[in-house]
Amino acid sequence: MQPRLRTPLFDVHKRLGARLIDFGGWEMPVSYPAGTIKEHKAVREAVGLFDVSHMGEAYLRGPTANAVVDKLCSNNVAGAPAGKAVYTLLCRPSGGVVDDCIFYKRGDNDYTVIVNASNTAKDLDWFREHTDVGCDVIDVSDDTALIAVQGPRAIAMVDTLAGGTLAGMTSFTFRDAEVAGVACVAARTGYTGEDGFELACRNVDAVRLWDALLAAAAPLGGLPIGLGARDSLRLEAKLPLYGNDLDDDHTPLEAGLGWAVKLDGRDFLGAEALRAQKRDGLRRQLVGFKIAEETRAIARHGYAVKQNGDVVGVVTSGGPGICVGGAIGLAYVPPALATAGTALTIDCRGKDVSATVVAGKFYKRPQ
Repeated sequence: MQPRLRTPLFDVHKRLGARLIDFGGWEMPVSYPAGTIKEHKAVREAVGLFDVSHMGEAYLRGPTANAVVDKLCSNNVAGAPAGKAVYTLLCRPSGGVVDDCIFYKRGDNDYTVIVNASNTAKDLDWFREHTDVGCDVIDVSDDTALIAVQGPRAIAMVDTLAGGTLAGMTSFTFRDAEVAGVACVAARTGYTGEDGFELACRNVDAVRLWDALLAAAAPLGGLPIGLGARDSLRLEAKLPLYGNDLDDDHTPLEAGLGWAVKLDGRDFLGAEALRAQKRDGLRRQLVGFKIAEETRAIARHGYAVKQNGDVVGVVTSGGPGICVGGAIGLAYVPPALATAGTALTIDCRGKDVSATVVAGKFYKRPQ
């Protein structure tokens, strides 16, 4: 059996009493002694720290990098200004999703991309397969640590540790910074529905940065956060998870990510199929649904979705609505059933449970 991979913060997680699990070949913290519910609420109410160093990172650099990025990305990454972080999909010619990721544009021929941990090898192969001469794909995953700092108190806390240099950043921008004396790339991005930063640094500096962040977070009510709360937070914010809500068989348009698909005047991989789908109409659509609290049932990935006794779809993600009540989930259903208020039935291990389609995010942070 191949040994599990470990991030540079593995010993820190053990010291903090984390419960460690196998996550795509990585030994990762699923929760800490406070437990998933308290961790989730700490991010909603104060600040939480996430070790996401298992994510993959690569540079795309060279005189043809701009053209390569424009060919690979559903969003207009190549047209973004320097210093912008852009969420995008990588699509197959069929329109199916290879992965969703964020590109960070330093210049027209200098990009960093962060990809899902389980897809790192696949994505790097995809980049190299479609890269022209003059664009180097450089894997820096093994040299890079990534710590997310999320919550209503995250911006002020990190800004203080950075000497007041980061608070003025706008959403989905990034810059080089020094945080608690550690050289970082600070991006105002995240995967929780809260404001915050994702801080990339060298592996050798990760423990020093984490310890400084945790020392600053603790007096604010902050906690280290495991994968359990990371999943419940992203679900409340209706942020898709690759392998559950996104895959080779579903398109960005079906997943409700049309805002990250820029078709006008562009010919990226999958564009033709997506134009046809937009013209002909969708046959299925990802929707959010809610199960009332008094029902005391939770829908999970793979459960059948029914209406009038007929199976009409499948749950892709589900869990408790920790800060929104009841249970929540995502499912692909026919467009005719995607209107808010539509009644559905979820087959929860042989028990039919009533659910209602919900428009937009389950949770939206106060402005």
